[in-house]
Amino acid sequence: MKKNIQLLTLLATILTGLLGSCDDDDTYADRVKRERKQINAFLKSGVQVKSSDGETYLLNIPGNIKVITENEFYTNDSTTDVSKNEYVLFKGSGVYMQIIRKGSKKSGKLEEGQSATIINRYTEYNIASDTIQSTNQTLAAAATPDVMNCANNLGLFTASFTSGVMLSQYGSKAVPAGWLIPLKFINLGRQDSPTEGTALVRLILPHTQGQSDASYYTYPCFYEITYQRGR
Repeated sequence: MKKNIQLLTLLATILTGLLGSCDDDDTYADRVKRERKQINAFLKSGVQVKSSDGETYLLNIPGNIKVITENEFYTNDSTTDVSKNEYVLFKGSGVYMQIIRKGSKKSGKLEEGQSATIINRYTEYNIASDTIQSTNQTLAAAATPDVMNCANNLGLFTASFTSGVMLSQYGSKAVPAGWLIPLKFINLGRQDSPTEGTALVRLILPHTQGQSDASYYTYPCFYEITYQRGR
């Protein structure tokens, strides 16, 4: 599916669609069941979203996603084979993850007992409404990436936004729980060479792992996110 979009109207579109789809007879169980169907459809179709001028892709995510188990993921050194379009499913959370790049090893992972500022560039795609809901990958947001303070306490990652589009869009410092899952597996170094970029991850998050709006309205989102240690 190819769509030309106007980013400034996206939030109004999604809220209208979501509110219109809910009625007094729509139970939470119904919404969860619908969300599961939406995720399954996305696994088959992927998404291609073009800019308003039709010249470039804002998102170009292949369909026919191959889902692998956590055991397969760990056996393969905690990697996903991008050439096979693999995503690992973490059954406990319902999160799907594809690691495109693990990032530069120079700065390494966020180890136990450490804290750091992490800079994120991202695009958020609402699977339920078939729209890009928010992004900081625009010229207007280029100078203000999303920034979070993150800590690793005995393997448990906690974080809060300090600035950026996610904070202004949803009015909450809470970082989606699903955003923290990749931190166990990726490095947070800066780009050290033209062939070694910052960590890049794709995520499919059910509402229980997403931002506050997704949690309230029960819808899944896809994210493409880079992770980089701040100065």
